[in-house]
Amino acid sequence: MSESAAAAPSSTSTVPPTEWVGTPRARKRAGLSIYSILLIMLLSVSVLSSIVVGIIGYANGTEALRAIAYEKLVEIRENRSREVAQLFTTIENSVRLGAMNETSRQAAAEFTAGFAELRAAGADAEASAAVDAYYSDTFAADLSAATGEDVDGAIFAPQDPAAQYLQANYVVPYESWEEAIQNDDAGDGSAWSASHAKYHQYFRAMTELNDFEDVLMIDTNGDVVYTAFKGVDLGANLLEGPYRLSNLAVAYREAMSRNIVGEVVLADFAAYSPSLGNPAGWAVTPIATDGTVIGALAIELPIERINEVMTVGGEWALNGLGATGETFLVGSDRTMRSISRTLQDDPEAYEAQAVSAGLSPAAAALSLQNGNTLLQQTISGDAVTRAFAGEAGTLLERDYLGRDSMVAYAPLSIDGLDWAIIAQETSAEALVPVEDFTRNLILSTAAMIIFVCLLSLVLAQVFVRPLRRLKTAARRIAAGDEGVQVDAGSSDELADVASAFNDMSRSLQVKSNLIDEHEKANERLILSFMPEGMADRYKHGDEAITQDNDDVTVIFADIVGFESYALTLTSAESITKLNDLIRTFDEAAERHGVERVRTTRQSYLASCGLGTPRVDNARRAVEFAMELQAILERYSAQQGVQLGVRAGLDSGKVTSGLIGRARVVYDMWGDAVNLAFRVQGDSSEPGIYITQRVADRIPDTVTITPAGDVETQSGTQRVWRVEAPVSVVEG
Repeated sequence: MSESAAAAPSSTSTVPPTEWVGTPRARKRAGLSIYSILLIMLLSVSVLSSIVVGIIGYANGTEALRAIAYEKLVEIRENRSREVAQLFTTIENSVRLGAMNETSRQAAAEFTAGFAELRAAGADAEASAAVDAYYSDTFAADLSAATGEDVDGAIFAPQDPAAQYLQANYVVPYESWEEAIQNDDAGDGSAWSASHAKYHQYFRAMTELNDFEDVLMIDTNGDVVYTAFKGVDLGANLLEGPYRLSNLAVAYREAMSRNIVGEVVLADFAAYSPSLGNPAGWAVTPIATDGTVIGALAIELPIERINEVMTVGGEWALNGLGATGETFLVGSDRTMRSISRTLQDDPEAYEAQAVSAGLSPAAAALSLQNGNTLLQQTISGDAVTRAFAGEAGTLLERDYLGRDSMVAYAPLSIDGLDWAIIAQETSAEALVPVEDFTRNLILSTAAMIIFVCLLSLVLAQVFVRPLRRLKTAARRIAAGDEGVQVDAGSSDELADVASAFNDMSRSLQVKSNLIDEHEKANERLILSFMPEGMADRYKHGDEAITQDNDDVTVIFADIVGFESYALTLTSAESITKLNDLIRTFDEAAERHGVERVRTTRQSYLASCGLGTPRVDNARRAVEFAMELQAILERYSAQQGVQLGVRAGLDSGKVTSGLIGRARVVYDMWGDAVNLAFRVQGDSSEPGIYITQRVADRIPDTVTITPAGDVETQSGTQRVWRVEAPVSVVEG
């Protein structure tokens, strides 16, 4: 209706207004109604059918694939359970065999005897002082930093003379456990050190090859008579000392009370002060000779080996755990007994997510510091509760990082350890197959909808094709195309619009061409009197544009005789002749790498090394001046006149820049410019005059003769005249 109203005034007055009003109304009602009804009907049927099929497919697919995901987690849980059980069987067998071999028996007897000998020798004042200082200054500070609590080192300092002696020789001198374990003999001559030199290599190999955290020997009195890593528990008494309540002491008492050779007692992980409060778990078994128990062998459980089993060596995807799945162990205190995958892969993300899920910031920070979630990350929820109730199953719940996860849980069957095992994967990842199925279902349904819509749109193209051509043409113009023209089609109204559009497009093209030509002319004009770099700064609005150059050769040349020659010509002829000469000079300057600065009626100021630094700017400038001389000689011969060049050259520091605001002038100034002007101005005869600074830098092939001196602020400057021509080098 609006199109008709706009077109009516421009139509012939003989056509009745009712015809103009009625015809567009009928065309609009028929076209728009059919197009809209067809699209609404097809889209409604297609969308409704896709929704019904999608709901049915999503419900069935989710249920089936969720069952598959749970079965996968159960299988992974069982595999990890078997691996952990096998690992602890291997650990127990290693401890059992270690305690039963003859080396361990002899070592236990000799270490016990050596320890008793040191105790009988009594206190060593020097050793006692060294140990007390170590506990008050070093151990207390390290334990405080690790636990975040104030520690009195005197509580842990040994009072037994044997323990003091051993720690003074095997613990205090070393900054780390890694250094201490490498020492075979302290060289003190004691019987204990002799035994240590004899057996330490064997127990060190046992520790390192099995990845044990430590290996200890304990006599029947509860004295730790040997440790591989030489921690502060060396010489400690597990029955009376500060470690009597540790999990090691509990496991030792149980193993000795059972008095069964070959039976291994496992102690769950707990904070252990000699390890600076880090978690330690133990496997303890008696050592016997001829049926008599003479001590016990204790190994500190290998945390890394447990983590290696639970993290499948970091090969998560290869073991069916994808990007978010993991398996971990949980102790009876509801804290982890293995490392969190998120902590291992992205510690910062773990800290943020764990704290957000409810873990205390201190526990999260400690996990980050130790690189392990052992005894730090709490695990709650139905899965753990059911596992410690003896159940095994699967469920969907929020995990310890606050993520919705599918969980498979079960108790872990290891004698002496009340642990549960969890295998989990986030729901978002576990149900990816459901999402893929749903997406494919949606895509296939959408394809059917698109096909029906395209079929209906083909019929509608007859009505909308001209408008689409106009829209495409308008977008091309908006994108920068020029001279775009469209076909009006058969509709009178659209033909008028297309004609107006084509007129607008041609008008825009003409105006755009005029603007481009104007910009190019301005660009050429600017570049004709200033360097390109300064031109860019000038166009961007810089007001103070200057440039300092330390090594530039300046050429100040006068055309001698041109004024007399110009008197014989008209003004137009003299300007034409002068422009021809200047153009020839500019061409020579370009060949030699010389840059024109400005010209007057008979003077030509140029530089070499200003815009483009050149190490041979003096040579190029002299050759350019000599070519100017040759150009004027040829011109004089052709025109029958007498023209020559009087040029002054000097090298040094100059400054160039733009002067003025309303009328900008590019100029160059400095000592080198002034001296070049004076050198040529002080000479009455044509020729090429150079300063000593230029003479020192030109080739020996150029013949120069003295031409006097010139006084400057820095002293007398020698002036030379170039006599002999040289071959001109272009470029």
